[in-house]
Amino acid sequence: MRDFMAITKALSDPNRARILLALRGGELCVCQITELFGFAPSTVSKHLSILHNAGLIRSRKSERWVYYRLPDKNAPVAVREALAWVHKSLATTEETQADAKKLKHILKTDLAVICRRQNC
Repeated sequence: MRDFMAITKALSDPNRARILLALRGGELCVCQITELFGFAPSTVSKHLSILHNAGLIRSRKSERWVYYRLPDKNAPVAVREALAWVHKSLATTEETQADAKKLKHILKTDLAVICRRQNC
């Protein structure tokens, strides 16, 4: 029951669902996620923490950057099904398409440049 509630809480915010959809394309640095959504770093951190605690994302640190990705196929069934449901339900929305277009541009930008813009 606890895992279910953590997943449903994580999915209850539209911005967290957008983060999950952005991660479908692969691993992203926190600064790229911040750049994509234009949120304060503390807001992004809170969203990522909730998603991570629910098991919906994984993280790794490399040098000064922290990267997030979706879990692999060994994730619990509830996590895999929740992620599939989010993608199936929201992947073709206008907002998701706009995020994907913006993310494509962000991915062409050097991380150090993005980080300097965000003073991180």
